[in-house]
Amino acid sequence: MESLVGPVLAASGAVVGVIVAVLVVLFLGFIFLSSAIRVVTEYERSVFFRLGHVRPEAKGPGVIFRFPIVDRLVKVTLRVEVVDIPPQAVITKDNVTISVDAVVYFQVVDPVQAVLGVDNFRFASQRIAMTSLRSIIGRHELDNLLAHREDVNNELRTVIAASTGHWGVEVRQVELRDITLPPELLRAMARQAEAERERRAKVIAATGELEASKELSEAAAKLYESPGALQLRALQTLAEVASEHNSTLVFPIPIELLSGFVTHGRAAGDSVPPVAVIPPAPPRPPAPVGRSSGSSQPGAGDPAPGGASPSSGSSAEDLWGQEPPPPPSS
Repeated sequence: MESLVGPVLAASGAVVGVIVAVLVVLFLGFIFLSSAIRVVTEYERSVFFRLGHVRPEAKGPGVIFRFPIVDRLVKVTLRVEVVDIPPQAVITKDNVTISVDAVVYFQVVDPVQAVLGVDNFRFASQRIAMTSLRSIIGRHELDNLLAHREDVNNELRTVIAASTGHWGVEVRQVELRDITLPPELLRAMARQAEAERERRAKVIAATGELEASKELSEAAAKLYESPGALQLRALQTLAEVASEHNSTLVFPIPIELLSGFVTHGRAAGDSVPPVAVIPPAPPRPPAPVGRSSGSSQPGAGDPAPGGASPSSGSSAEDLWGQEPPPPPSS
């Protein structure tokens, strides 16, 4: 019996050893495979290093096999990345201090160069964008910066792309996000805008007055050529005013209407009473100079003997404009 137990125990120990060995091999194989197989997604590329030497082309997408300890993979994303530039205090060309922040969109086009050319291409791209932003903004005046922001964005993109192109990074777009102005400058710009609007309003009003005067001048010339049109216009104005139901209506009658009636009456043979026209009074002659006390000859202005005035027989027309005779002395 004892002779049978020994071989059985030995056989069972060998089986257990084999099972343990198989398990260990499977475990080691799993660890090896998990470290040797890498999966690269569609938007990524893997830079392959073997014994420290880089392969000329990036691997991916798909499954990539590597030898542990011998090979090393560095994954680089090919998607467009966004880098925020924090607000930067910048002095413009016309010595105005402003705060500007921007957004930079870049994409890796050469994964091998992005890994070999710079330590951290994201951080390096952000620093290049910050320094370029200060440099470009300092070349422009504030008015040009506010009015031509698109030109500033294109210039920024060109300058940043010239620096990041050596790293295999392409700048897709640069946008100035916000320009913060000092409060004093904002108030000054508000006053300037208000003055500009008032100037435009005055110019528009003056232009309208000029055009209206030209139209009125042409209308007056047309009405002057046709007197009947002037009368029709006057009657039309009277009808428009009467439609408002006013209790008192003051309407001037043009003299052309009266002249038309007078002309029509003379043509029909009606007797038109003459209009008495009073002539203006002639100027009064200067006062006569006083006579000397020793003179005995009567002057032109002395009364005739008997108290009768020399002009007593004159008519009223002859006495018009003459001074009355002096009263007789007592």
